[in-house]
Amino acid sequence: MADAQETVRKVDRGRERPRCPVSRTADGSWQVHGYAVAREVLRATDTVQAGLGIETVEKLPSRIRRPVLYQDGAEHREQRRRTARFFTPRRVDGHYRELMVRVAEEQVAAVRAAGTARLSDLSFTMAIEVVRDIIGLRHSRPGLKDRLERFFPEKFGSPGLTSARGLYWLVRQNANWLRIHLADVRPAIRAHRREERDDLISHLLSDGCSDAEILGECLTYAAAGMVTTREFICVAAWHLFDDPRLLARYRAAAEAERLGLLQEILRLEPVVARLSRRATAPLELPTPDGGARVRPGELITVFVDEANADPEAVGHDPHLLRPDRVLGQGPGAAGLAFGDGPHRCPGAAVAVLEADVLLSRLFALDGLRMTGRPRVSFKDDIGGYAIRDLTVTVSEGP
Repeated sequence: MADAQETVRKVDRGRERPRCPVSRTADGSWQVHGYAVAREVLRATDTVQAGLGIETVEKLPSRIRRPVLYQDGAEHREQRRRTARFFTPRRVDGHYRELMVRVAEEQVAAVRAAGTARLSDLSFTMAIEVVRDIIGLRHSRPGLKDRLERFFPEKFGSPGLTSARGLYWLVRQNANWLRIHLADVRPAIRAHRREERDDLISHLLSDGCSDAEILGECLTYAAAGMVTTREFICVAAWHLFDDPRLLARYRAAAEAERLGLLQEILRLEPVVARLSRRATAPLELPTPDGGARVRPGELITVFVDEANADPEAVGHDPHLLRPDRVLGQGPGAAGLAFGDGPHRCPGAAVAVLEADVLLSRLFALDGLRMTGRPRVSFKDDIGGYAIRDLTVTVSEGP
């Protein structure tokens, strides 16, 4: 068995490994590090969504319906039920796969022609094309990728009215909202009003949503489906480049095994590593010394990266990649990387498949290698990461 401190993680979030499954901070909030407790918190019905910018959403007028990410209870369950058809295995395989293959082959052809490319660009293009099909953003003006890059920068500032920098970010983000509304969402809404389609925008229009509500929902799906998938593809490729045995196994494997391998990478390197909930009723969190009582209104933060490395749930060598790992409990091979409970990511199967469709074709290129060293930056509020400067090159040289 490997040493308990051994790890192959590419993303170092700079935290000491926890000793207890549950801890409490000086401000009275709770931190959950153990897998079983984390899963219980995420499945609890006496909590509501917290974090992920919900403070901004709560300032919206009450007449504006919140995006599904920020809903809870019966309203949230009903919306998830009615949109589940966009993410069924049959839909993913029968509708999105063909699109993924086409986009991946275009990206690979571009790499072959140019000889080099930034993987963050390739993966973002893939994620954008898939999610825009799910949403229904097929009528955009040119430049959607640039608009999204500007809306979701590598580093965010804090909008405000008390400093020049705060004002800059306030104006910038409002301008970005307006650009995407005018160039992408409004043309799509107009087209869908003329002709109904089987996608998210038609669903929202049938529910009577306003243009502003549809814009908010579209950007929520963009953040959840485009931005996170880009980073997942990049971190998976980084592991494959750095581990020849893992890459050989990936190249030789059938699709089901490749998907399992990618999910094991995601278990180890969850893109979103902080999920927060606020208790609406008393909760009892099991701990070795008898249990911790959470009072209504208190904040609970689940550390997904730590829960996914809990040996009680994932077995020995939790910080190493074991593609044949069998989890003792949980929703799947990726652990809690897609969340759990009512807010579990509905597009999990979409993200894993599009990662494989792109990477399996990319790594089939002769002479493919990684040049330069990837750079990692962090989004502290969600424990997220961004991987940049990972360049792929096709050449005959070593």
